[in-house]
Amino acid sequence: MTTTSPLTPVPDLTPAPDATAPGGTRGGRFKIGAGQQLKGGPFTYLALVVVGLGSIFPLYWTLVAASHDQQRVLDSPPPLVPGGKLWHNIQAAWEQANLGKAIVNSVVVAGCITVATLFFCTLAGYAFAKMRFRGRGALMTAVIATLTIPPQLSVVPLFMLMSDIGWGGKLESVIFPTLVGAFGVFFMRQYLLEALPYELVEAAKVDGASNIRIVWSVVLPAARPAMMVLGMLTFVQAWNDFFWPFLALNQENPTLQVALGQLSASYTPDQSIVMAGALVSTLPLLLVFVVFGKQIVGGIMAGAVKG
Repeated sequence: MTTTSPLTPVPDLTPAPDATAPGGTRGGRFKIGAGQQLKGGPFTYLALVVVGLGSIFPLYWTLVAASHDQQRVLDSPPPLVPGGKLWHNIQAAWEQANLGKAIVNSVVVAGCITVATLFFCTLAGYAFAKMRFRGRGALMTAVIATLTIPPQLSVVPLFMLMSDIGWGGKLESVIFPTLVGAFGVFFMRQYLLEALPYELVEAAKVDGASNIRIVWSVVLPAARPAMMVLGMLTFVQAWNDFFWPFLALNQENPTLQVALGQLSASYTPDQSIVMAGALVSTLPLLLVFVVFGKQIVGGIMAGAVKG
């Protein structure tokens, strides 16, 4: 048995830091460890400022053009600051295109499509992801294959079907054909494959939960992040949709995008009034993001952490 003298230095057995490790001396400045954060440099802030200004400029230019008359908008150089005719142009666009009814119709259409898409796509995504039944792969392949079909091919038979049912010119002709989409089904299936373990579903079945109870208590909480993202995408797409509502509806019962098309359909449209209408159509989307933006971002981050 060996003894160590009090004057004998005890050797340091701690391993030397690796130069290639995050805590090493070489290359450590470019790597981070647990609990550390990257620090942005001047180039990072410059890039963020450029991207932010590029994103905000179209909306700002819409505001500027909507607050001047057409002659001032067409001047060279164009105005760069808002003018004093914004409210006048909004009133003109409101009266010419019946924007009040168009906004109500767009809210009804986009809201119904979003709620129905979240409901049906979540159920279908759960069935394709976690339920075992005969023909599951073939049915999923058929659903994905519908994404390759151009929407223009179905316009004529869909228009004839809506006319035969008696929904020509009504909001039902815009809502019902888009209650569920192949992209939403595929999106929810791919998310639930990873975010919903089989053990949770099996544990709920052992506890005696029915399929409806499993969907309500297990599937929906797990799918909430993906549902927030899908709901945002669906609402924006339904709100901005122009092609099918333009064909299915009439001038007496338009959605907002169809009403804006009427503003610019004249031989010499007033660009300031058109921009005022476009500004009005953008404000609800901004309001939705302000109200639900925190939940949407939180849902995206929750899904990223789970992944």
